[in-house]
Amino acid sequence: MPRILLVFCIILSVSCSNKRDYKNSSRATGWKMIGRTGGSASNYNKTTKEQETGPGLVFVEGGTYTMGRVQDNPLGEWDNTPTQQHVMSFYIDESEVTNIMYLEYLDWLKRVFPPEIDNYKYILTSAIPDTLVWRNPLGFNESMVKNYLRHPAFSEYPVVGVSWVQAVNFCEWRTDRVNEKILEEMNFTARNARYNVTGDKLFSTHTYLQAPTLTYGGSDSILSGGKRASKLLKYRNDSTAIGAKNISLYLQQKDGAFLPAYRLPTEAEWEYAALGLTSIREYNTHKGRKKYPWDGQYTRSGKRQMRGDQLANFKNSKGDYGGIAGWSDDNADITAQVKSYPPNDLGIYDMAGNVAEWVADVYRPLIADEYNDFNYHRGNIYTKDSRNPDGSFNVVTPNTIIYDTLQTGKLIPRQLPGELVQIPVDENETYLRTNFSTSDNRNYIDGDLSSRRYGNKDSQEARPMYNAPVHTARIDSAGKVHRQYDKSSHRTTLINNEVRVFKGGSWRDREYWLDPAQRRFMPQYLATDYIGFRCAMSRVGAKAIAKKKPRN
Repeated sequence: MPRILLVFCIILSVSCSNKRDYKNSSRATGWKMIGRTGGSASNYNKTTKEQETGPGLVFVEGGTYTMGRVQDNPLGEWDNTPTQQHVMSFYIDESEVTNIMYLEYLDWLKRVFPPEIDNYKYILTSAIPDTLVWRNPLGFNESMVKNYLRHPAFSEYPVVGVSWVQAVNFCEWRTDRVNEKILEEMNFTARNARYNVTGDKLFSTHTYLQAPTLTYGGSDSILSGGKRASKLLKYRNDSTAIGAKNISLYLQQKDGAFLPAYRLPTEAEWEYAALGLTSIREYNTHKGRKKYPWDGQYTRSGKRQMRGDQLANFKNSKGDYGGIAGWSDDNADITAQVKSYPPNDLGIYDMAGNVAEWVADVYRPLIADEYNDFNYHRGNIYTKDSRNPDGSFNVVTPNTIIYDTLQTGKLIPRQLPGELVQIPVDENETYLRTNFSTSDNRNYIDGDLSSRRYGNKDSQEARPMYNAPVHTARIDSAGKVHRQYDKSSHRTTLINNEVRVFKGGSWRDREYWLDPAQRRFMPQYLATDYIGFRCAMSRVGAKAIAKKKPRN
C-alpha cells in the first residue's frame, strides 16, 4: 500500500474514533448522563416528557383576555373595571369538589387523627363543613341540614358549608395523597403503605422533596420498602459501579414524577377558564364577545336537540328557583348533581350556576393591572422552611401542632404532622431585592403604609384605607371560648386582608351573577349554602399540549 494512502487511512481511523456521541452526554461538559444508575451527572433525567394531567383535572391553555368586562352593572359598584390580563397554562377541576370527594378527606382525617386523642381532637372538627348553613328562621330546611353532606343521594352534589380556609386545606391534602400514590406506584415505598399510616408517620410532598428521611416519621420499612428502592440500595452498595455512592434512594424534583400542588385557582384563572374563549377564536382572529360560559346572550339553549333547556342552575325570579315542574324546569331547586348541564368549550362544567366558588385572591375593589398584568393574584404570603443552626429541618409532630383560633372561636391546625415548619421570609431573602420586600403581600399597594390616606391636611397620622370590624376570639387554658364582637360605630368597610373573592352565580342567585366577570367577597373563615370550590394546578413546561396546525 502506498505510504500516502496508509497515512490517510490512519488519519481517517483516528478521526472516526474521536467522534463524540452526545446523545447520552451533557451538552455542557460532554460527561455521561447515566441517570439514576450513577455516573458523573447521576440523577439527572435528560429526556423530558409532558406533565401528566392529575385526577379530575382539565387542561386550560393560557392566553390573553379582558378580565372584568361585563355587559351589565346595575349595582354600580365598578369593582370589575375591564383590564387586559395574561394567564399561563394551567389545569382546573372538571367540576366542583363533590360531597363524596370531601367525605373521603374527612374519613382519612378521622382514621389518621382519631378525635379521641387529645393532640388530634380539633383536626377533624376543623375540616367538617358547617351543615347549619342550610337553616333559615323562616324556612323548613332541616332535611338538608341532616342529609345533604352524607346521604348517598347527594354524593355527587357540590360540597357547601366550606370556608375558604377549609378549601385550601383540602387542596393541600389532595396534593399529598395524589403524590403519595405516585411514589408507591413507582415502587419506592412499601406496597399499600398509604393505607396504614398514623398521625406520626405521614407523607408530605414538600417534606419528601426537601428532607425525605423525615417522611413517614423516618420509617425505613416504608421509605425503602419498595422494589425499586431496594434495587437502588443494592446498587449503591456496589463498590465497583461508577458513581454508585452518589445514588439517591428517593425521588427528587428533577425526576419530574410528582405533580405540582393542587390549589385554589386565582381569580384571573377562574374567570379565564369560565369564559372558554375558544368558541370566539378562529386561528388568529377574534369574533364577538361572550357574556356566559356558553355562546349566546340567553340562559336557555338554542340548539335544536335541546332548544329551550336551561343551561345553568340559578334563581329565575322571586320565589322561582327552578321553574314550573316539567319540561321547562331546570331540574334543580337547590344545588344540582355536578355535570347536569353542558360543559363550556373547554370541557369544564358548572362555571355558572349551581354553586359560587372560592378563588385564591384577597378582595380589593380594583385590579392593580398597572403594576402587573401577568398571572395576576393578590394574596401572596411567602414563607420558608424553618431550619436549625446545624441545617436540619424542623418538622411538625403530633406534640407540636399549633392551632389558630378563628374569629368564630373555632380552632384550626396551622400545619399537620409530617410537614416542615414554615416561617415568614426575612431579610436574608428580601435584602436589596427589586421584586418583593416583605413576606405578607396581601396589602401590597392598596392599604399598606405607602398607600394610606391622611385624616386631614394638618394631620400627620395616617388613617388606614380599610378599617373593617375586628372580631376576636380566644380559648383559655380550661378550653372555654371567649368571643369579643366589634361594636365600633366608626367602621366604614368590610374589606380587610381576610376577605376572599368568590366567583360565579349559584342556585340562590339571579341571572345577573352568572357572568364570569362578576365578583363578590366574604370573610375567609365563613361558609354558606351557596359557595363551594374546585381545585387548580399549575402547568409546568410547554404552554400547549398539542402542536399548532397550519390553517390550510
